[in-house]
Amino acid sequence: MSAPARVLVVDDSPTMRGLITAVLSSDPEVNVIGQAGDALEAREAIKRLNPDVLTLDIEMPNMNGLDFLEKIMTLRPMPVIMVSTMTHRGAEATLAALEIGAFDCVGKPAPGEPRPFGDLAEKVKAAARTQRQYSQPVAAVAPPPSVADFRVGRKIVAIGSSTGGVEALIAVLQKFPANCPPTVITQHMPPTFTKSFAERLNRLCAPVVQEATDGARLEIGKIYLAPGGERHLQVSGASAPCCRLIDRAPVNGHRPSVDVLFDSVAELAGRNAVGVILTGMGRDGAAGLLKMRHAGARTLGQNEKTCVVYGMPRVAHELGAVEQQLPLSAIGEEILKMTAARKEGTE
Repeated sequence: MSAPARVLVVDDSPTMRGLITAVLSSDPEVNVIGQAGDALEAREAIKRLNPDVLTLDIEMPNMNGLDFLEKIMTLRPMPVIMVSTMTHRGAEATLAALEIGAFDCVGKPAPGEPRPFGDLAEKVKAAARTQRQYSQPVAAVAPPPSVADFRVGRKIVAIGSSTGGVEALIAVLQKFPANCPPTVITQHMPPTFTKSFAERLNRLCAPVVQEATDGARLEIGKIYLAPGGERHLQVSGASAPCCRLIDRAPVNGHRPSVDVLFDSVAELAGRNAVGVILTGMGRDGAAGLLKMRHAGARTLGQNEKTCVVYGMPRVAHELGAVEQQLPLSAIGEEILKMTAARKEGTE
């Protein structure tokens, strides 16, 4: 058995620090080695204790969590899990933190919530195991091809991602031109975060990015992000493909589930689809991607070196679901090659 993950809990609320510590300490593979009430205390504790992982509040006195995170990633890169209020403001700040380099995020529990912090312990353990080089700066993104330079075919793109997916999706989608193929995405994310994330992607990318709504038609130049929490995203409608949000129990522990999305794309589009599985914990999406490949779709997986967590792509690769494994920087361009219309006509 490997050594327990050593965690420093940073939050200005003693009550919240105690709750996080209690939740983490209930897992024998996690060891809370210290607590801090603000960035100044946390800085000294990091020097003294050398933790494997930090849990970090966003709103704190003296220095807020975002500013402190930037300093950590510059001076002492390490895995950080953000602990945020489940509000629109909290979502915006957490998404900014994920772009800066935070490993993942969890929401602060509402009063009376039966299972506060959900899978925080699992995320802490995954963060402690990660081989990601936090000191490596994010590479500059080349401008996407112009509308005139890209002739879209008839294919649908389906993407699944989880831990590390915020940075990964930005890197992929910023390669897309304004007339990109219709694209549907399931990213594991708390319910209040997906609308903010879709709005953020819409500002950063050339195509229109929106949170998926039930019945929304799949159109060229549009990207649809599954809303978090309550329903799964599927596609349906052979003559006029559209998004469907369905009530169903969680699959692989997730709702929305990547497998549910990929299964529906395999059935609807078959060989007229491209499936992509990006960084993430667990195995969600692996079986669905295999179904897509068996149906004739092209399939891609993010390689181990560029994943924050090589979980979902690893399982998909081991199942034989992945046609090509590529570094994150190459995936957007490869999707465009696979979905571009042929010179003699559309695919």
